[in-house]
Amino acid sequence: MRHAQVALAGSGSGDKAQRFRAAALPYLDDVYALARYLLRNTADAEDAAQECYLRAFRHFETFRGGPIKPWLLAILRNVCRAEYARRVTQPAMQADGLQAAEQCVDGLWTEGGSSPEADALGRLDGETVQRLIAELPDQFREAIVLREVNELSYREIADVAGVPVGTVMSRLARARALLRAAWIAEENKS
Repeated sequence: MRHAQVALAGSGSGDKAQRFRAAALPYLDDVYALARYLLRNTADAEDAAQECYLRAFRHFETFRGGPIKPWLLAILRNVCRAEYARRVTQPAMQADGLQAAEQCVDGLWTEGGSSPEADALGRLDGETVQRLIAELPDQFREAIVLREVNELSYREIADVAGVPVGTVMSRLARARALLRAAWIAEENKS
């Protein structure tokens, strides 16, 4: 991520860079989290987030105002789709990418517990939820991450995904049902 900040600082248009930093950098973690879920690889997610911010900065003057977060996530989605296309044409893929991605963010799904036991249980539950989300089909995983992790409205998700709000609602309902079923199956294993 440091490279994106260096590139922005050296861009020559100081006012544009300052406005962009103020508007866009607060959402860097959200962009990275979505990239990590979409690409399932920490290094690829970092690259995608950086590419997203570089493209967003290059085209910042075309931003029409309003919330910038959905605009950034739409750019990221396009970057990730390009990465999917690249992966299809390249046979060498890392098998441990998902495992590395799951280990990269501590505490994403957990809240601070009041005791070491509560922390351990919360971490286990968080890890299980992360794994179950990562196992969802792409369109459902994307919808649930945009809603529950990035806290976008249905309209914002529709704008990012380029689908009607009704489709967002059905994808979220389906994703939640799949997660619920997977969670129940997980609990029955114990």
